[in-house]
Amino acid sequence: MMKKPTLAKAALVAALAMGLAACGGTSTQTPPKAGESGKPAVKEEFNAALTGVFNPSTKKGGTLKLANSGDWDSLDPADTYYGYSWNFIRLYGRALMFFPGKPGAEGAKPVPDLAAEAGKPSADFKTWTYTLRDGLKYEDGTPIVAKDVAYAVARAYDKVTFPNGPTYLNDMLNWPKDYKGPYKSKGADFSSAVEAPDDKTVVFHLKEPYSGFDYIVQMSPTIPVPEAKDTGAKYREHVISSGPYMFEKNEIGKGFTLVRNPHWSEAVDPNRPALPDKYEVSTNVNADDMDNRVISGDLHVAIEGTGVQPAALSKILPDPALKARADNITIQRLWYTSINPTVKPFDNKDCRIAVQYAMDKTGYVAAYGGSTGGEIATNLLPPTIPGAQKIDLYPSPEGKGDIAKAKEHLTKCGQPNGFETSVSYRAERPKEKATAEAIKDSLARAGINVTIKPYPLKDYFSSFAGRPSFVVKENLGLVVNGWGSDWPDGYGFLQQITDSRVIREGGGSSNTSVRIPDVDAMLDKARVEADVTKREPMWAEIDKRVMEESVIMPGIWAKSLLVRGKGVTNVLVSDGQQMYDYVAMGVE
Repeated sequence: MMKKPTLAKAALVAALAMGLAACGGTSTQTPPKAGESGKPAVKEEFNAALTGVFNPSTKKGGTLKLANSGDWDSLDPADTYYGYSWNFIRLYGRALMFFPGKPGAEGAKPVPDLAAEAGKPSADFKTWTYTLRDGLKYEDGTPIVAKDVAYAVARAYDKVTFPNGPTYLNDMLNWPKDYKGPYKSKGADFSSAVEAPDDKTVVFHLKEPYSGFDYIVQMSPTIPVPEAKDTGAKYREHVISSGPYMFEKNEIGKGFTLVRNPHWSEAVDPNRPALPDKYEVSTNVNADDMDNRVISGDLHVAIEGTGVQPAALSKILPDPALKARADNITIQRLWYTSINPTVKPFDNKDCRIAVQYAMDKTGYVAAYGGSTGGEIATNLLPPTIPGAQKIDLYPSPEGKGDIAKAKEHLTKCGQPNGFETSVSYRAERPKEKATAEAIKDSLARAGINVTIKPYPLKDYFSSFAGRPSFVVKENLGLVVNGWGSDWPDGYGFLQQITDSRVIREGGGSSNTSVRIPDVDAMLDKARVEADVTKREPMWAEIDKRVMEESVIMPGIWAKSLLVRGKGVTNVLVSDGQQMYDYVAMGVE
């Protein structure tokens, strides 16, 4: 997401205290002007939301307005994988565990949500048991029971109906042979993978031990779905709320509105302050217009959380007042380009290596707004991931490329005069368009002619760049891509973009290019290694192995410049969300 939490009452008090007391990263308050009354004015400060809470408040009410430059991949918890969607979905859906709304690293430590306590593993870490809280209800007042969680996990297994969602539970659980989900395997017993022995208990059965399973069940596929209300692929049109907000209206392609769920109870949800009365979300809004509207106060949040566009940067950075409303965050995200070995002549490794040497990565940096957008990456793992190491197998002066080396490898792969290929990007994202143009210009220096092909954000992976047959048919040798860690760990970063087993003809995978059997085996070995001192170096070994095959061209390790909308409260950035935490946020 990418890919890729809010406050209990007690935690909220602590976080607000931190927000008022900490220096450098939090807001400060100034006395009201003469004649004014009420809350003192809040002093805007650059990077105020990075280490604390900006403009802390417990006040409820108001409407928070958000916008997306494209359409949602899906609002269905089984079928969504963008980081901003996982952040936002927690307003209308509750998973078993939850990333809390705390600044920094504390926001990436899962806490119980639907569950009353963290998972209880068996001695071998192959069976995990969760007990639900008392008093849980859906938007219609019916109780949330354990079988609804088990059913939600089972329906998410169906990657034909739900191509976008994560595959961790598909891969880890002990599913029956030839199981295809509850629609195609109707009535099949899937208790060997997940079961609900009573209304309060959910039990997961893993094929292999995994000690970090609480991270897995904080993801959206464990958000409960009542089987009687399930409408399959149409469920995205009206998801039954288990959180503090429910859908008032949903116009696919235009936007949707959330209002308070009358059957949600703060007494059984210690994680969500539920401050706004309403959320209004617009989709398919031009990215530059969206930035301008946040700056002007017409919008509160650019929901994708990937940072403002270059046009807005030129306004914000020179203007002290605007810059004071911004936060330049370092995130566990890599902007990169997949090099697809299924597309000729990239079936030859030397042709793939030629691309690595031909690319001027300063074009990547420029596309993302210069140093505020990131730094040149030479391998996959961002430096903040535990176990990450600097790997540079294809060095070039200042990252600007080495055309002599590129031509040397073109000759080795039988293409001394270059060749033609295509590069795809998400049409609604100006930064990705600029990246594709930089790739085209860079590779032309070595005689590689690139055709640029845009596709819609919503279906980019499910129908286009993530569908193997489409990639070959359209000669998409290069796919502009990006990935943020699902949780701050080597497995949480690497698995979904380097495991060949997540690639499926139905589309939906963020991995379009890595098909290396020994990498699959290395991931399996690292996942079950209990000793962290042995496990963490394994991630760098996997990183190096992928780079040796040259099936991914790293672009930049990401930063993003986010802008706080006017009047927003409780603004914070956590390692769990790596953008503003939408569940914590309120509005004056």
